[in-house]
Amino acid sequence: MNNAHDSEILRGLHAAIIDLVDEINRPRRDDRLIEEAGIPLDRALFPLLARVWRYGPIGVVDLADRTGRDHTTISRQMGKLEELSLITRQPSATDRRVREATVTGKGQEMVNLLNAARERLANRILVNWTNQDLDQLRILLRRFADDLMEWEIK
Repeated sequence: MNNAHDSEILRGLHAAIIDLVDEINRPRRDDRLIEEAGIPLDRALFPLLARVWRYGPIGVVDLADRTGRDHTTISRQMGKLEELSLITRQPSATDRRVREATVTGKGQEMVNLLNAARERLANRILVNWTNQDLDQLRILLRRFADDLMEWEIK
């Protein structure tokens, strides 16, 4: 079975993914979302709160790996989120050496405001897309993300 795909298509896909990741990672995008949500949250803490909500309970090492940051930086920032009562940390049920974070009620309220703001911004960006277009994109991105997460780097 030949699994080789068209090189030009793969290069174009890679370029689109790089452009997408670059745009998503621009600090001004987070600033705009935080402004739209009307919340008092430091831009550096926003991605952590979002990932604790998405993947929690989650430990510092796993969160550092997901964000591409040093675990000492993540630990310090998690402390800030805890001081703001947006997350709580407790020992892991499977490994007592690991403290796992979960979103608090106050954190959930902030995540709800961020999600509503993200939806408003997405509706402005995707104004010319049909629901069918969006659903196709959702299905294909989910498929790609699932395949990527299952693939091990050897």
